[in-house]
Amino acid sequence: MADLATLGQKLSDALPGAVTAHRVAVDQLTLEVAPAEIVRVTTYLRDDPSCEFKILVDICGVDWPQRSKRFDVVYHLLSLTKNMRLRIKIGVGEDEAIPSIVDVYPAANWFERETFDMYGVVFSDHPDLRRILTDYGFSGHPLRKDFPLTGFVEVRYDDELKRVVYQPVQLVQEFRDFDFMSPWEGAPHIMPDGQKAASGNPGKKS
Repeated sequence: MADLATLGQKLSDALPGAVTAHRVAVDQLTLEVAPAEIVRVTTYLRDDPSCEFKILVDICGVDWPQRSKRFDVVYHLLSLTKNMRLRIKIGVGEDEAIPSIVDVYPAANWFERETFDMYGVVFSDHPDLRRILTDYGFSGHPLRKDFPLTGFVEVRYDDELKRVVYQPVQLVQEFRDFDFMSPWEGAPHIMPDGQKAASGNPGKKS
């Protein structure tokens, strides 16, 4: 824990204006970084001998609809030589763009495309920023909290028609009735004795 706190302070001192805050939680260091400085920060974390965060594990988004900086873009890095993990968080507004880090970590290519597809966050200078999970012509960004559950069109291959068909999205989960009944307490209603006997002793004749 002390080593992570020391590293956080070292990075704040080495990257003034880029690392705006740092904290340690759950045995992991989190850096808050200015959006325009992400390339500088990740290059330093990859190349500095005291860091050597050579592996980009993931890039993901978090939606906070009530905030002026609506999205957090979160990067997870791994250093095998130092046996450490590090998280970077960037707050970004709905109309802002973040520089791509594909030149630093080539693996960022598809991660940034996924974040763009699911949240609508734009990564400037990305070599091929287009949707990666949703269909061509899809409207909206499915992981935003204001994305409706129904009302959009989905595409699928119909084996009977032998062609691709478009149809309105229907999510049956929205209409399911969950009773949250405890498996230990059982059903709240009382079953007739005959049914209980038959249920409890399948081989017993009523």
